[in-house]
Amino acid sequence: MIRFLSLLFLLGASQLLSAQSANQTVKGSVFDKQSEMPLIGATIALIGTDLSKGTVTAVDGYFRLEKVPLGRHSFRINYLGYNTITLPNVVVTAGKEVILEIGLEESIEELTEVVVKAEAEKDRAQNEMATISARTFSLEEVNRYSGGRSDVARLAANFAGVSAPDDSRNDIVVRGNSPTGLLWRLEGIPIPSPNHYATLGTTGGPVSALNPNLLKNSDFLTSAFPAEYGNAVGGVFDLGFRNGNRDKHEFMLQLGAVSGFEAMAEGPLNPKANGSYIVAGRYSFVGIASELGLNIGTNATPNYQDLAFKFDFGNTKAGRFTLFGIGGHSDIEFLGTEIDEDDLFAAPDEDSYAESTVGVLGLKHNYLLGENAYIRTVVAASFSENIFTQDRYFNLNSSEEFSARYAETDNTENRFSFSSLYNKKFSKRLTAKLGFLLESFQYDVDSKDADRGPDPDNDGIHDLITVFSFDGGMLLFQPFAQAQYRFDRKWTFNAGLHAQYLSLNGSFALEPRAALNWRFASNQTFNLGYGLHHQAQPLPILRLQSPGIDGLPEYTNEDLGFTRSQHFVLGYDNRFLPDWRIKVELYFQSIDRVAVESTPSSFSLLNAGADFIFPTDKFNLKNDGTGTNLGIELTVEKFFSRGYYALLTTSIFDSNYKGSDGIERNTAFDNTYVFNLLGGKEWKVGRGKHNAISLDTKLTIAGGRPYTPVDLEASKIAGFSVDVEEEAFSLRYDAYVRWDVKIGFQLNSSQKKLSHQFYFDVQNVTNNQNIFVRQYNRQTNQVNEVYQIGFFPDFMYRIQF
Repeated sequence: MIRFLSLLFLLGASQLLSAQSANQTVKGSVFDKQSEMPLIGATIALIGTDLSKGTVTAVDGYFRLEKVPLGRHSFRINYLGYNTITLPNVVVTAGKEVILEIGLEESIEELTEVVVKAEAEKDRAQNEMATISARTFSLEEVNRYSGGRSDVARLAANFAGVSAPDDSRNDIVVRGNSPTGLLWRLEGIPIPSPNHYATLGTTGGPVSALNPNLLKNSDFLTSAFPAEYGNAVGGVFDLGFRNGNRDKHEFMLQLGAVSGFEAMAEGPLNPKANGSYIVAGRYSFVGIASELGLNIGTNATPNYQDLAFKFDFGNTKAGRFTLFGIGGHSDIEFLGTEIDEDDLFAAPDEDSYAESTVGVLGLKHNYLLGENAYIRTVVAASFSENIFTQDRYFNLNSSEEFSARYAETDNTENRFSFSSLYNKKFSKRLTAKLGFLLESFQYDVDSKDADRGPDPDNDGIHDLITVFSFDGGMLLFQPFAQAQYRFDRKWTFNAGLHAQYLSLNGSFALEPRAALNWRFASNQTFNLGYGLHHQAQPLPILRLQSPGIDGLPEYTNEDLGFTRSQHFVLGYDNRFLPDWRIKVELYFQSIDRVAVESTPSSFSLLNAGADFIFPTDKFNLKNDGTGTNLGIELTVEKFFSRGYYALLTTSIFDSNYKGSDGIERNTAFDNTYVFNLLGGKEWKVGRGKHNAISLDTKLTIAGGRPYTPVDLEASKIAGFSVDVEEEAFSLRYDAYVRWDVKIGFQLNSSQKKLSHQFYFDVQNVTNNQNIFVRQYNRQTNQVNEVYQIGFFPDFMYRIQF
């Protein structure tokens, strides 16, 4: 590694000394944001430099601006009768042409040009009807912020209202909600958890299987979602893949400590129709880190690889067809003889094997109906499987040592999705959408566990019992309608209605959504939002299997209905200085119909979902639980300009629940506060000032997570950790503190269309010992502390040509 880093340093130094003037092409399309019709004759101008350069869009809304100097630039886009916008900080490098997709809003005032400030576009969601508790994020942000590991979920942890409870996984907690309340969407359809080592019903995992280099600007929503989003109560990731370069072939090679080796290619496809392709594959070598003695949470070597692609077949008489997909596979073997006592995933007296696969394949069709309407249809199939086996050793390190199978899981989900929406721009004030989503789930799941199985011989070795099993299918149908009305430049109103029906048990819900935005000054806005949201219970809970009186299995949770959540949000946004903004949101979330036990207890399903499995001993559940999330969020952001950026986000919140015993308690995710401070500086270097050195840093401080004390004596008898349920979440871990620092280099060739990028990201610089869990240890017969990942250096090298 030292030789590799030294080689990169020498390469960078030579580039810095030899760099001359160079340029690149900036191109893309301009369209009406509401109707998606291309705008012919829109002007695109390079601003903020001594070089005067501009162009206009062609008949298909396409533009091409050549010989743009390398570096960060701003572009102004103008079209008669539409609001003028300015795109800031467009990064132009030698190795790749810049492709922009720009949506303009028609101006309410006649013959009046309204200039939208550069920073006003920075945080605004891509979905024009997501006007509260939503923001967009870009590929540059995923790669820029320190500590992100090129993972969009970890990026979201920098935003107000979001926390990441576990360094070893990318589960995110949104406003005190369980990670299972999160919805993942890709190209307009829900998808299974897009993570390596994912398990049935969860939304996170140790490593993301989503390649951020294919992502276009996408949305992250935290409350009161528009009506097109359903079956989620916590948050929404609405992701999309970018198009490839329709004019020339381009390539990228990348090495990363976490993402592994990556190769990507893009270029023209069906040139007569202006189509394109983009394909990328990654293969891990994170095991090198463990060989070097770095803490990745386990001594075992993880293996994973993934593939992502998008084929855009261009504009045809039948419309525009796009084929997209992702695929990932991962496996890991934990050998007890190689496991430390503080391993986050395994134990020294067990051998375990875990394997997971995820795949999504979709076909999207866009068809323009006249000048003001379109139909978008997506047909997709997805596959996810997780396999897990565990053997436990007895009489360890003795001549009588032997093993017994203690866990066996093979879960498969096949999902077929059909989504269609009709979008109509009735006028410059009114836009409406009408659509539906139909999902067909086919399951073949079987999970066995011995921890809570019988011990007929009283020898301490328990028999395997079936925890949950299901070989069948179900349908989830979600129709919706939503509209946006702009009264004038100051007032905008969004309203919608969403419904969902689950065929497994006949659950049905009708959900109104509404948001009102008042721009009472040119730089200040008040937002008010409400949403009613429902979510189906995870399948491992619905199909949890208990032994019946006659010995036949019973599914006592199958009739559980949707969990219901009402979101109330009040927001204030102020662009008080050029490139600066301050945003405050107050929220209240009332949750009911939560799955709890039928007999008085502290259990609530609101506390599950931040691990690989769900509770396996909770039968006869009923929808009688409640919960509340209340908080205030503050964001102070300096958008990237004049060579630096800054971001401060903080959340103060209270997350409570009531189980069937009626006692109000902290939820498992009630950190009470989260504080993030990020900043970065970029220096232009080289003769032509086209190369750059960057320094980024991040400090996170979060309140300690609540936890339930362990009943040590009961755990010794049972052989596994038994909690004092009456004191659920009554104790707290110490506060979480982590500081990350990243240094990077951007090098552009002066002679060729070639660029290099390198960063070295030191995570948890101080090696702070953040507690992961206090749990019963069978080896020591004590309650031991296990710590989160400590000092961890990440790196990435990328070459584009």
